Amino acid sequence: MSTNVPPHPSQRTSRAFRWAVAAGATAMVAIGIVLLFLLTQATNNRELYERNYGRLFAINVVVAALLLLVIGWIAARLASRLRRGKFGSRLLVKLAAIFALVGFVPGVLIYVVSYQFVSRSIESWFDVKVEGALDAGLSLGRSTLDALANDLASKTRAAASQLGDTPDASAGLTLERIRDQLSANDAILWSGSGQLIASAGQSQFQLNPERPTQQQLRNTRAQRSVAIIEGLDEPALAPTSNARIKAMAVVTSPGVGLLAEPRFLQVTKMLPSTLVANAIAVQEANREYQERALGREGLRRMYIGTLTLSLFLAIFGAVLLAILLGNHLAKPLLLLAAGVREVAAGDLSPKPVLLGKDELGGLTRSFAEMTQQLADARDAVDRSMAQVSAARANLQTILDNLTAGVIVLDAQGRIMTSNPGATRILRVPLAACEGQPLSAIPGIETFGAGVQSQFDDFLSERKQHGLDHWQQSFELDAAQAGSPRHAITIVARGAEMPANSAGDAARLLVFDDISEIVSAQRAQAWGEVARRLAHEIKNPLTPIQLSAERLEMKLTGKVAEPERVMLAKSVKTIVDQVDAMKRLVNEFRDYARLPAAELKPVDLNGLVSDVLQLYTREGSERIDAASQVPIRAELDPDCPKVLGDTQQLRQVIHNLLQNAQDATESSAIREVTIRTQWNKPAKRVRLIVQDTGAGFPEHILKRAFEPYVTTKAKGTGLGLAVVKKIADEHGARIDLKNRLTEGAVAGAQVSLSFAVAA
Repeated sequence: MSTNVPPHPSQRTSRAFRWAVAAGATAMVAIGIVLLFLLTQATNNRELYERNYGRLFAINVVVAALLLLVIGWIAARLASRLRRGKFGSRLLVKLAAIFALVGFVPGVLIYVVSYQFVSRSIESWFDVKVEGALDAGLSLGRSTLDALANDLASKTRAAASQLGDTPDASAGLTLERIRDQLSANDAILWSGSGQLIASAGQSQFQLNPERPTQQQLRNTRAQRSVAIIEGLDEPALAPTSNARIKAMAVVTSPGVGLLAEPRFLQVTKMLPSTLVANAIAVQEANREYQERALGREGLRRMYIGTLTLSLFLAIFGAVLLAILLGNHLAKPLLLLAAGVREVAAGDLSPKPVLLGKDELGGLTRSFAEMTQQLADARDAVDRSMAQVSAARANLQTILDNLTAGVIVLDAQGRIMTSNPGATRILRVPLAACEGQPLSAIPGIETFGAGVQSQFDDFLSERKQHGLDHWQQSFELDAAQAGSPRHAITIVARGAEMPANSAGDAARLLVFDDISEIVSAQRAQAWGEVARRLAHEIKNPLTPIQLSAERLEMKLTGKVAEPERVMLAKSVKTIVDQVDAMKRLVNEFRDYARLPAAELKPVDLNGLVSDVLQLYTREGSERIDAASQVPIRAELDPDCPKVLGDTQQLRQVIHNLLQNAQDATESSAIREVTIRTQWNKPAKRVRLIVQDTGAGFPEHILKRAFEPYVTTKAKGTGLGLAVVKKIADEHGARIDLKNRLTEGAVAGAQVSLSFAVAA
């Protein structure tokens, strides 16, 4: 065998890999040096530290992430080589572990020591005594101000006794005397309602002196005297000359009477500017010290981050060195490539075997055994092919007898194969349509387009969300399903099959007809609705109707003509509505569904106005709390007539208004708005009902149209379910959402969009 063997492509790849690793290591070291330099400069220059903190932190994170990625990639390569049993993989892993351990243990030791040193040294930079002195200064300033305020409050309370016998007309002279006695800047006498009676001092020259709040008056009345320090809340915005103490005391009057109104003496005294300046100075010094103290945590984090980065660099260097040395030691294994080429050419003669227990000796023994195993492998392949053929036949038998439909599609959505179950469910001869796109087969175009869309979405989101399949239900009407009787509901599940040798992956579609299951569930749900409606509503309807008719009979001839007309109209409305409700409940009970809608042109504005008459005091005798919620109507006069059933639309409006009033009953703002809008481009009329209640919780909002889902303690949960059913029968779109104002829920809104009459 010649020794001048041309370089193998793997050798060129290995050389390029080494150059790339060397360049990456050099870049990492350079970045680490730059970080250490910037961190050293930032330690002595606080402004530079604060200005570059974000950059330093970002660079640390990026470098650490890159190091982790490189180390993870190297570890993954080693694990892959070991798992695949590649030559020298165990040796490489052993060397990498040894060198990584050699670099890791000292690095961790240095890291722990440096961590403790940094943490303790940075904490020692800030003197605890200074912080205690600042806190003591703040406490002293607060105590001094509180003492001045309490002294002025007690003096004001004593001075208020001088005004007990003084009438309001002559209170000004007494206030001047009190102001001089207390050395105050201002003295004002207020009435119990906060009206100015008399003043002395600076307030005499003000047109509208600042009045005390009702809370301050209540506190003064309860405590007999109070004192407030003003002007120190925002020292950066207000000058020190505006700091003052405002004391208020109740003026006791010797006269006793039920109509006697208490008076209040207010005395204002400016604080000494020196005291205010000192207090503000101590406060500002404490704030600045706390800001500086907060910066130490960021500095500590930056040092620790740099130490962590250094540890990563050390480990990375150790692992890199281990891999380079391992590759160097594994080079002799490449000599066996020549023997592999001979075997590939058909030379199965015995190969030399090296003694030894390491991987080199085991490799030569395995190579010699491989020659003998090749013939055995060929026989095994033949047996495997026979087993694959048998398995394929078994699989085809299973598919042919499945009740579910199975279709295999290629990447373009064309049918590759299908089972008889798919033909039975879709009622389309799929066996004759192989090679055609599923979306192009007559009768199931919509179903095919939906399946293609689901596969496109699944393939685009699979890597991002870790999906392994998709599942979706489809509704096929009679024309699509090829059935003259009814529509069908299909639940489909799709997944991507393993790719073949060419890299193309087929798509598996499995589906079944669940129309009978859905129909049974709906029948059961509406049967329960019918039972509860008959129990909750029908029983009181007859007493209501009889009471209304008896009321009309008793009052006829005993009231004036206008009231009699209104009485007759109201009773007729009650009787008509009771009859409508009886019809509705009876049909629910008999057929477990709503009555079939009789669509005719309906004036929606007129219907809303007619219903709103029942929610006024003149048209309704309801006196419950919800009926007191006002309803504001905003009807678009341009709205044309819509296609609808008058009785069912009346029920929709009643349900929405009642729900809105119930939701607004306990709100601070009690108002319900019903609005109609004409959308001329879309040729649709919208009915909108808004309330100012608390809105719907998120878990209720998703299921609000299901029966018996409600947030009311006494509600049945049928209102919105009935509205949804009526909207579906009218072909109307219904939307439910919470109204938001500045990010907060300000109520709920229900809107329906109706088609206009031709």
